[in-house]
Amino acid sequence: MVSTGVGLSSLTRVPLSDAALPELDPVAPAWPGEQVTAGGVTLHVRRTPGPSPTAVYVHGLGGSATNWTDLAGQLSGHAGGIAVDLPGFGRSEPIAGFTYSLEAQLDVLERFLRGLDLGPVHLFGNSMGGAISMLYAARYPERVRTLTLISPAVPDLRPRLNRLSDPRLPLLMLPVLGPRVRRALAAMPPRERAMQLVRLCFADPSRIPDARLAEAESEAAERAAMRWAATALSLSAVGLFRAWLVPKTKSMWAVAPKLTMPTLVVWGTEDKLVTVRKAPRLASLLPHARLLVLPRTGHVAQMERPVTVARAVLGMWEAGDTW
Repeated sequence: MVSTGVGLSSLTRVPLSDAALPELDPVAPAWPGEQVTAGGVTLHVRRTPGPSPTAVYVHGLGGSATNWTDLAGQLSGHAGGIAVDLPGFGRSEPIAGFTYSLEAQLDVLERFLRGLDLGPVHLFGNSMGGAISMLYAARYPERVRTLTLISPAVPDLRPRLNRLSDPRLPLLMLPVLGPRVRRALAAMPPRERAMQLVRLCFADPSRIPDARLAEAESEAAERAAMRWAATALSLSAVGLFRAWLVPKTKSMWAVAPKLTMPTLVVWGTEDKLVTVRKAPRLASLLPHARLLVLPRTGHVAQMERPVTVARAVLGMWEAGDTW
């Protein structure tokens, strides 16, 4: 099963573009990064060269702008890209007192993009970044040309502790044990931390190129030296869980029908974090959405299947009003 409509057995298919794409280089370095101040906000971003309109990439919990290296490269001939490091992640230092709630992250993204004055963008979000992108697109629809959601963190409250990379993660929410658990996780060696994340997010970690593993380990080591990194990770997890517990009228499920722009929903069948069973429901709630379900793929399809995801995105862009 490569692509389907809103039901996993539907015959409606996502059109895959046959446009020329650059050859995928699995050892290509991350795109150049820099600190950029816009709208009174300073974020570290990685830019991909290409024409307008711009693609904006928003990473997930524990991720960074480097999560988009390959997909942004595949799309570079069709859209320039800006991959952001959200506050507290990658190389973006948070402001004092930052709460790490979805609303706080949304506010930062809105101010930053408004300051850049890019015009309507192609917005991409993975996991927590997918939830933030949904909120952004609902609140500022005139600024979003198309929306691509890759395993967005929609509410999923069923017990899944046996599938977490570390069963201590839910304890981050507890007022007494939380700080102790944060310290223990922060003390984990960089390679172990990187491998834990890889095992959690990828369907088959053995297929990851050595260069990408080395990159993940280096990034984990860099984050271990940042005084804010552990707090950003734990409080962002708390913020995400809390967003799942709001009343139904404020839930992400209530946001979905408001997203009227062309939307591509991408999910891996082996997603350990947000079950693929949520995919048909989400796609069916979105007014102009199609669903791409990828076999043998985990939580970060843009990293595991960048060529297929790129062809699906281009198919959406090419379809225009007929999507």
